Amino acid sequence: MEIYTIGFTKKPAIEFFEKLKQAGIKRVLDVRLKNTSQLSGFAKRGDLEYFLEKICGAEYLHEPLLAPTDDLMKAYKKKKLTWHEYEKQFLALMAEREIEKKIDPEIFTAPTALLCSEGSPEFCHRRLALEYLNAKWKNVVIIHL
Repeated sequence: MEIYTIGFTKKPAIEFFEKLKQAGIKRVLDVRLKNTSQLSGFAKRGDLEYFLEKICGAEYLHEPLLAPTDDLMKAYKKKKLTWHEYEKQFLALMAEREIEKKIDPEIFTAPTALLCSEGSPEFCHRRLALEYLNAKWKNVVIIHL
């Protein structure tokens, strides 16, 4: 199954929504722990839900099970953890949560994109979450928008 990822940082709204439309995305799964910050601009939960429906005809869902804990995110942002340490701890968290059993693969039957704030996937938990699921499910094709 194909699952997309997208981040909104450093993207104007037009670029963000056009990427989703061009990919045919019909569901956005928000994997941020906090999705109501004013710093999120057009990607604040209420606004994003409205824009996705009106611009892309897409559904919005929030799935904090695929988000890091607040403590883990703060430690990484404050440079108390290297990316390698963060990655290791986040993957351990995914295993502890057993996300492969709690996330229903049927949610991805509609073209779906995992959303977080990071502009690119290299240093982002959305990529790690999908790589973890692929290691468990063995059928995930990850496409970064």
